[in-house]
Amino acid sequence: MQKRFGIVTLAGAATLALGSLGMFGCASTQVTASTSVPAAGSPPAPAASATPAPAAAQGPKTSVWDGVFSEAQAKRGEALYAEQCASCHGQDLAGGEMAPGVVGADFYSGWMDLSLGDLSERIRVSMPQNNPQSLSRAQTADVLAFMLSRSSYPSGADELASQAEYLNAIKIEPKPAAQ
Repeated sequence: MQKRFGIVTLAGAATLALGSLGMFGCASTQVTASTSVPAAGSPPAPAASATPAPAAAQGPKTSVWDGVFSEAQAKRGEALYAEQCASCHGQDLAGGEMAPGVVGADFYSGWMDLSLGDLSERIRVSMPQNNPQSLSRAQTADVLAFMLSRSSYPSGADELASQAEYLNAIKIEPKPAAQ
């Protein structure tokens, strides 16, 4: 027997982020994705086989300040953002009548201390508003790279991986104090 839960049951911060943030999308955005969880006492589902993620080669990165995306990826994300996001969030990423900014105070007030995985999932399941779930995980990672670039986070040699496990480990946090 399995019980069905909505996407807001992801875990920890994701529940908070998706359950309380209408700020990243328009008020009419509705998340309809769901996942199955075995009922108590049921045997666990067999583990899915996965190919090794390229993120493993990137080394452990735990902060947006660790150079988690490449400049080339941010450039690809810029084109996707212009096509898919700018009509609501503004060409300058500062927001518009329909949606908040994805840089600056609006962004930080909603996403500080959450993970890139939380933000990626929010984008993936509910954006763009007129065609939710139309961006692939790789496209979502490219848009995230562009947003990080425009927020003055440093780029690195490797691209931002699109795997949830990798993104969940990277926190959106204020710039570390100089030592």
